[in-house]
Amino acid sequence: MSGVSIPVVEVSAVPENGYLLDVREEDEWRAGHAPNAVHIPLGQLAERAAEIPKDTQVYVLCRVGGRSARAVQALNEAGWRAANVAGGMSAWALARRPMVSETGEPPVVL
Repeated sequence: MSGVSIPVVEVSAVPENGYLLDVREEDEWRAGHAPNAVHIPLGQLAERAAEIPKDTQVYVLCRVGGRSARAVQALNEAGWRAANVAGGMSAWALARRPMVSETGEPPVVL
């Protein structure tokens, strides 16, 4: 990724109704995620990219930002407008942005 500029936004700059794409694995997603996020694990992104709207800004999350940076690069190269959410779900949780879980337990970031 050297020489490639990855757009980054702070958690506080993500609009409440922004299109959030979570590229973490299933167990991470189930433990805690943003309520309106769309879950497409990074390994499935190539085959499921058509599910992501091309006419809106996409905010991409993983746990701390590494996987989402790769997703943002791939999406932007393919014609989307995507930005990496700085610090990922770890920063999201620290900022006390809304979270839900699929486990019946309080949401956590794995």
